[in-house]
Amino acid sequence: MKLLIEGGRIISPGDGINGVGYVLIEDGKIVEAAVGRSYKGSRGEELTAINVGGKIVTPGLIDMHTHLREPGREDKETIHTGTRAAAKGGFTSIACMPNTEPPIDSQTGVEYVLAVARREGLVNVYPIAGITKGLAGVELTEIGALKKAGAVALSDDGRPVMNSEVMRRALEYTAMFRMPIIDHCEDINLSAEGQMNEGYTATVLGLKGIPAESEEIMIARDILLASLTGGRIHIAHISTRRGVEMVRQAKRQGIRATCEATPHHFTLTDSDVRLYNTNAKMNPPLRSSEDVAAIKEGLRDGTIDAIVTDHAPHTREEKEVEFMYAPFGIIGMETAVPLVMTELVSKGVLTLEEAIAKMTVNPARILGLRKGTLLQGADADVTVIDPEIEVAVEESYFESKSRNSPFIGRKLKGVPVMTIVGGRIVMEDGAVKHGH
Repeated sequence: MKLLIEGGRIISPGDGINGVGYVLIEDGKIVEAAVGRSYKGSRGEELTAINVGGKIVTPGLIDMHTHLREPGREDKETIHTGTRAAAKGGFTSIACMPNTEPPIDSQTGVEYVLAVARREGLVNVYPIAGITKGLAGVELTEIGALKKAGAVALSDDGRPVMNSEVMRRALEYTAMFRMPIIDHCEDINLSAEGQMNEGYTATVLGLKGIPAESEEIMIARDILLASLTGGRIHIAHISTRRGVEMVRQAKRQGIRATCEATPHHFTLTDSDVRLYNTNAKMNPPLRSSEDVAAIKEGLRDGTIDAIVTDHAPHTREEKEVEFMYAPFGIIGMETAVPLVMTELVSKGVLTLEEAIAKMTVNPARILGLRKGTLLQGADADVTVIDPEIEVAVEESYFESKSRNSPFIGRKLKGVPVMTIVGGRIVMEDGAVKHGH
């Protein structure tokens, strides 16, 4: 059966497509994406046509930084519920971090995630495996075996590799396998016991601060090691002004460095913590308004390559405690697109095309995925966004198992209304389809 998505504005930055037209899908693949004309099918052709006039049609969105919690913490999220959240948010492909219990640091771990995702997932799932065994920062994992099993990148995620010699070796080995290292940049000696961004608000609230320097020192180290080894470093959830500037300079020098930013780091500041709201507790922490301005500038000038969610589900019991004891992290997949539309596109920080590039072709390139395109023969992963729909974010809005979002109570504009994965509609008008 053929599926025709017609009448929408097709924007596929990687293919240089931007205009009103149609996308034709058959057998899970893109047959044609054409602008400036309407489809002239043959007589008697069996076809399901969906008119999406006034909406935006893009290659399926990619979130290269999520936490699915399975195996080990299925009380927070599972691959099934996490991929439902992704489908609701317009994402057709997600990469999941290895900080599960046990961590994804072996071939078996990678194969397990892929097997469960095939069975229960609604979207494409790409495992990111550990840099070191047990994410302990000491002994490198079997990098070749992990790549062969299907890992798309390596990261110790919330635990930075503090030992620079280990990080150097990791960058050398992954360079041979053409894989990026994704680093959560944090000098844990500087940030130890820290609860939020070091600054005025932390002082007023009496909370121990995490200085921007704890992130920046590690960004600087990683850039130097990438320069030394020729390896590919990707800085996760960049959050500080000087961090963005360091990546900007590294790119000018031809060092293989890329980075990503989250909606919460370009939308909120550390003053959003002021009521001891544990849903505003994340790592890296919400920073100052100067840092937020720098993130937006980094997005605008191309220093920041990708927009990711760092979707980090936690149970209500874990978050409803004193600020000091609450875990870091928020969910983000369902609110990402409306935050990008509301905070970046409608405010003129990014054009629609630039915003879409950071959620499609750029993450695909960084991870080496054959995704983010609407070219003939590509997998039929498509996202349709209605730029006019307003949504009031409430707890009932989420498909995720968890509800730890600082955006509950906000009105946002510009929402995904259809998610198509491999030619199958998995979400339509906000309703996620059941089953595989």
